[in-house]
Amino acid sequence: MSDSGNCDELVELLEEDDVKDALNLSEVEEDTAASPPPEQDPILLEKQAWVKRMRLMFCVREDLEITKNIIHEDGTLNQEYFRPPKGIKLMGEEVKKWTEKERGLLVKGIETYGIGHFREISEALLPDWQPNDLRVKSMRLVGRQNLQEYKDWKGDEEAIKAEFERNKDIGTRLGCWKSGVLVYDDDGKVDAEIKANPVKRGADIKGGLERSDKKRRRV
Repeated sequence: MSDSGNCDELVELLEEDDVKDALNLSEVEEDTAASPPPEQDPILLEKQAWVKRMRLMFCVREDLEITKNIIHEDGTLNQEYFRPPKGIKLMGEEVKKWTEKERGLLVKGIETYGIGHFREISEALLPDWQPNDLRVKSMRLVGRQNLQEYKDWKGDEEAIKAEFERNKDIGTRLGCWKSGVLVYDDDGKVDAEIKANPVKRGADIKGGLERSDKKRRRV
């Protein structure tokens, strides 16, 4: 057989293979197009249908006009109903600012009610601030992370500053002054220092302030 004959046969074979491949590809495409979409879980569909029925039964009330827009006629939620109107601020969106005014009121509350009585301070002087907020602010005022020793402790601005400086001194010396407050250590050094120099209360505070005042006058 000549070279030209071999070439012709090869071309014919290639053409036949191409035709077969094309036919096979079209068959696959036809099968894919004809195949139905994957079926959804019938249990899930049943649950969704039940939810829609419940919404249709209970979400809309004839005596409340506003409820008529909660859901669509098929029981699906109307997402537009739940979007807040433009320009309306959500609760908690506005950040509260702690200023010198609030600080002064907290000092007054500590002097009147004592540390630990943050609910009373909140209700009487700082209604926009939760008791736990005031507890954290008081930690910063006296410079102590743990306020157990200060339970019921009362003091004015001078007494609070004195406690802050005392706690700062202990924390600085022992390496336990973190983020503006005295924290306890694992070795118990802070605890021993605190027990050796307990918090002043009542008459001790007043006497200490009077001595400090006399000292300033002499200077």
